[in-house]
Amino acid sequence: MRQHALEERTSANPAHQDVQDDVPRPKDGPPAEERPVLARSVADVMRTSVVSVAAGETLLVAWELLERSAARHLPVVRPDGRCAGVLDRAELAVACAAPAVSLSRRYAGDLVRARRCVVVHHRDPVRRAVNVMNANECDALPVTGDDGRLAGLLTAADIVSALAGQAVGAVVPGVGMRPPHPYPVMPGLPPHHENGRVSPVP
Repeated sequence: MRQHALEERTSANPAHQDVQDDVPRPKDGPPAEERPVLARSVADVMRTSVVSVAAGETLLVAWELLERSAARHLPVVRPDGRCAGVLDRAELAVACAAPAVSLSRRYAGDLVRARRCVVVHHRDPVRRAVNVMNANECDALPVTGDDGRLAGLLTAADIVSALAGQAVGAVVPGVGMRPPHPYPVMPGLPPHHENGRVSPVP
């Protein structure tokens, strides 16, 4: 399991062609905080403190990462640093309902293998990201950069927070804003306690 400040090139991803891009990417102009949220770049709104899991890690490890980070979404990253997809908490909880012995033989990459990874570029305007979310009926998008690896994660909650004038998503303890790649998440990531207890694997 690794923390990746990674990026992926969207021009190579066919999902980038699903939505009409009628909004030009932001260029020189006023500071981001002075522009309307939908006209800002995704990089201005996304969260860069992201816990991710390697595609070769087991579902048990993936669940442990979600529990320790209190995250709702978990990007799955290939060995080359590109994003293979995003797991959400509900999906992973259903997968983890299987007997524990079988979970040690199932991997995070298995859950995203059959689906297309929908991404946006960090310089895309937020309006485009909203269109991509709507077109693909998802609420979280991996954000990629010029070198083809994951740069962060943009969620619907991040966009709502920006519209409300709130700060970008909180920094995950033990991870920081933009750790180097690759970065070992465990054991540096402290357990997430809820009422003094750590939730068990379902």
